[in-house]
Amino acid sequence: MTDDGRPQAPLMTNTQADRVKEVARLAGRPSRLRRREFLAEGPQAVREALRLHLERREAGDGDVVVGAYATPEALERHADIAALLARDGAPVLRQATPEVLSAMSSTVTPQGFVAVCRFVDVPLEDVLAAGPRLVAVLVEVRDPGNAGTIIRAADSAGAGAVILTEASVDPYNPKTVRSTVGSLFHLPLVLGVDLDGLTDRLREGGMTVLAADGYGTVDLDDLQDASAARTPGAAAPPDAVRLEDPTAWLFGNEAQGLPPAVSAAADARVAVPVYGNAESLNVGTAATVCLYASARAQRVG
Repeated sequence: MTDDGRPQAPLMTNTQADRVKEVARLAGRPSRLRRREFLAEGPQAVREALRLHLERREAGDGDVVVGAYATPEALERHADIAALLARDGAPVLRQATPEVLSAMSSTVTPQGFVAVCRFVDVPLEDVLAAGPRLVAVLVEVRDPGNAGTIIRAADSAGAGAVILTEASVDPYNPKTVRSTVGSLFHLPLVLGVDLDGLTDRLREGGMTVLAADGYGTVDLDDLQDASAARTPGAAAPPDAVRLEDPTAWLFGNEAQGLPPAVSAAADARVAVPVYGNAESLNVGTAATVCLYASARAQRVG
């Protein structure tokens, strides 16, 4: 028996068991799409998935985690996760050997925790109805590490959502999930948005649309200087872009950048200045700089 009186299932030891194979298949996109489930691996991702799961259960919403797996050693090392798993409404925990966890996971060393989670994305209409002040839009960003970095940066900057357009990477890809370091479970995610009319929809939602563009005609430093010099609450010239205003930042593909039509539809094309000899910043780094510039301006203004 467990501490809360629930029956203790036997330790999972068979790496070839059907359950193990079903979990492992979620490393592939076809299985993820068919089941609308994905893997969270490692203590940080599983911890944040469980926290969201319990928050939603308390609010009367649907489950997030449908299965949790851990080694006994990992549960001893991470007492806080064990405590989450013991709470009312927590998913059923199955303990397993390290070999079984490795067979389930897309990584060689999943650090003792794997959770099967339901998709957590929401419709664009729900995000816009909430009136977010800061949103990151990934336009055909295809690298899992870059996408994960932007989701994590958006979370850290206090953004209200991350939007991924069609042809962007699958955020439920195990590499993307790992690179978000749990941030995937912290803010709304919108997937597969059609580029046609997106800037208009964002603008109708009360947001200024800024395109991060290395060849942009507006310098991010100038926007920050103007924001710092402006008296809080004071109006800017009618045609001026204000970092203080609700903003949707557009970030483009690693190789091609933003499509010209998308950049042209934005309210401004903003360049992040490069002071050294690097040719440019990668999209994850540029997104972090832009999101924090807006976050700071919004906090001060």
